[in-house]
Amino acid sequence: MAEAARSKVYPNATQALEGIVADGQTLAVGGFGLCGIPEALIAALRDSGAKHLTAISNNAGVDGFGLGLLLGTRQIKKMISSYVGENKEFERQFLSGELELEFNPQGTLAERLRAGGAGIPAFYTRTGYGTVVAEGKETRQFDDGHWYVMETALKADVSLVKAWKADTAGNLVFRKTARNFNPACAMAGKICVAEVEEIVEIGTLDPDHVHLPGIYVDRIVHNPAPEKRIEQRTVRAA
Repeated sequence: MAEAARSKVYPNATQALEGIVADGQTLAVGGFGLCGIPEALIAALRDSGAKHLTAISNNAGVDGFGLGLLLGTRQIKKMISSYVGENKEFERQFLSGELELEFNPQGTLAERLRAGGAGIPAFYTRTGYGTVVAEGKETRQFDDGHWYVMETALKADVSLVKAWKADTAGNLVFRKTARNFNPACAMAGKICVAEVEEIVEIGTLDPDHVHLPGIYVDRIVHNPAPEKRIEQRTVRAA
């Protein structure tokens, strides 16, 4: 039966990734720090054994959680990221030459993903001109007198995103700051798998409240109780 004729809802994360992940792929993974990361899908990706992966993500999780799980198993060969602090294993692998890293200013990373989803091959930005970010890239001066760096779009074989709520057609609603990079990652992938906390029937969601149309989402997995770890917790002395 054609994929379009099947239900988008899969019984678990493992089955949601079945047949679509493979060695050597590029994956776009939503989240900012540990906020809005697809926890169950990342764990299922680890368990799939897929290796030599390129991961597009704002950061690489923390040691032992989020994308840090895949660093621990050496499944990621390259990160395309903005912030990679708070992860000792990432630091170790990068400094030892085991892990490739393509650094991006955070806004540039977001725009590269958005461009990939919008079918825009490249764009110019002032951000990074005159720094190591611009090395090896085309630069151009426009009529405003400023110099710009040309950045290329980012596309992924598979996108893994986290939303708060979905209907069975894949229309997604994100909750507060957990939206972050998720919509852009979803749009940049050839196939998108969304992990959600609640699934409702078609027609339940107010169309004005939908943040990402279901046309961008191919598969949905229900995770009603994600762990939602906090990266750093400071408790005031009593």
